[in-house]
Amino acid sequence: MTVPRDVLVVNPNTTASMTDRIGAAARAAAAPTTRVLAVNPSMGPASIEGYYDEALAVPGLLDTIIRHERAARDQGGALAGIVIACFDDVGLDAARCVADAPVVGICEAAMQTAGLLGGSMGVVTTLNRSVPALERLAQRYGVADRCTVRAAEVPVLALEDPASGALDRMRAVIARLLDEDGAECIVLGCAGMADLARSLRQEFGVPVVDGVSAAVTLVEGLATLGLRTSKRGGYAAPLPKAYTGVLAGFAP
Repeated sequence: MTVPRDVLVVNPNTTASMTDRIGAAARAAAAPTTRVLAVNPSMGPASIEGYYDEALAVPGLLDTIIRHERAARDQGGALAGIVIACFDDVGLDAARCVADAPVVGICEAAMQTAGLLGGSMGVVTTLNRSVPALERLAQRYGVADRCTVRAAEVPVLALEDPASGALDRMRAVIARLLDEDGAECIVLGCAGMADLARSLRQEFGVPVVDGVSAAVTLVEGLATLGLRTSKRGGYAAPLPKAYTGVLAGFAP
């Protein structure tokens, strides 16, 4: 009998309805033998739109990961992998330091996947304030020379409101990325867009990559190969030391 694999998908913001949508997209991409647990922290911003929100989402993200890994161990098991479901790859490096399971961010998964499907990619994100962060991630992931990032000027939580016009703005940006920027494939630059990939793929006739699905599939592959994050160097466990104030509970 095949033993199910447990994959933790963490939405770093605190909006449960968005977590539900992310979880549905993750389960649709996962293998039948993968159990997806989609969760969000109990503390932090309602949405992540810029560097400030990103920084203050990290404590809740790390607390969520630590608690769920501990719960899995207490039950005699272990997580097969962890997905950080925010396109800013919030807290990714820190999560790799504290987690036993491999951790994959949806931006890195989406950009690397798109790089296998076309010579250039266009990223459609939410707000203009997010563009610089995603351009830096494109540099980090080695795709900056073939990646264009454009914003639809849509607040993250507007993606849940059919009356907001968010989808039409996204369509207009995708058309520009294809027609003006020469993108050969499209990357959806927000976890809240995860459920739109299939319909947009059919509409525009090009690969449209959703980072949630890409990350879940990549985590499953790492689990199949028996690979985990190296604990030498930068991703070694945090050193014991005192933390003070409201962060006292995070002391390693």
